[in-house]
Amino acid sequence: MSQTKAALRQQAKEARSLLSPSQIAEHSKIISQRLLNLLNGFETVMVYASKALEVETKDLIVDLNLRGVRVIVPIIERETCSLRLSYLPDPAILLPSTFNVPEPVGHELPARPEEVQAVIIPMLAFDAEGNRLGYGAGYYDRFLCRYPHPQKIGIAFSCQQAQSIPVDENDVKMDYIVTEKEIIRYNRRDDAEKYK
Repeated sequence: MSQTKAALRQQAKEARSLLSPSQIAEHSKIISQRLLNLLNGFETVMVYASKALEVETKDLIVDLNLRGVRVIVPIIERETCSLRLSYLPDPAILLPSTFNVPEPVGHELPARPEEVQAVIIPMLAFDAEGNRLGYGAGYYDRFLCRYPHPQKIGIAFSCQQAQSIPVDENDVKMDYIVTEKEIIRYNRRDDAEKYK
């Protein structure tokens, strides 16, 4: 199974690498607008801070803050293989840190996981069943297993969709997947609803 996941990760990385910077910017803008509509009414949202080639989240963070939404970003703890959380009132303080992920280094404002109502999660690959493939370290899966209450919203570019992703018992399914082409909502019976 791990070999299949490794192959799917490589395929997704290759597909994503073919996008030009302008395509990444344009697709990210569309995805952010979809997310803003989806997150209407939420008060506290956890958003990953994007690194190169990922769906860009800086403008989304700015827009959520302008709306009065409390934005929380994850900070990677390699020693414990876990995520700790910090409020982020201004994305300008983010600096590349662990795995080159932007983090509020020196500007942490501790946040409690129980306060998070929705989590915006990066995906390296995904399938039509709501399964997500991350980078392989399992940080988000461990966090979401421990704190299953927030809405789980995975975002990626449509070119990162896979036919099928093998699932381990620790893998957490998404409630929504958002791409530049559509929003897919999964209910408890695993039926998918798509809307553009």
